Amino acid sequence: MTDEPDTIRVFIPLTYRHRNGKPRMIVPEAEPEFQARAQDPHILRALGRAWAWRRKLEGGETVQDLARAEKVTITFVSRTTRLAYLSPDVLERLVVWRQPPAVSLKTLIEISYLPWAEQMGRVFDGPSTTAPSDACLDP
Repeated sequence: MTDEPDTIRVFIPLTYRHRNGKPRMIVPEAEPEFQARAQDPHILRALGRAWAWRRKLEGGETVQDLARAEKVTITFVSRTTRLAYLSPDVLERLVVWRQPPAVSLKTLIEISYLPWAEQMGRVFDGPSTTAPSDACLDP
């Protein structure tokens, strides 16, 4: 018999990152690869909805018609549709490159009100000191 304990202690250095309020566990050596491929499915779904609703609105349907058909509120349709007006560069990085944004879906919608030149930095570098909703209300 030995005097050593029967338990083994293993230390694994993990990083926790929050995406849309949910913690994600990231292994250090796989972090760059994992982030490059990991896109939040909620963001992709919201972008898909936004583009589908934009096409329907351009085709003559009203926001009320879309809300009734999808069984959601008019406000939800209006806000989500704003995602279809993100800059082409931001959309390419989100959809094609699958690069996750540094902001939540709610903030992403707020950023869509900004000029295209300002969107890239806000979406992928994180929020600044001025809230996007405040910046877009300036005359």
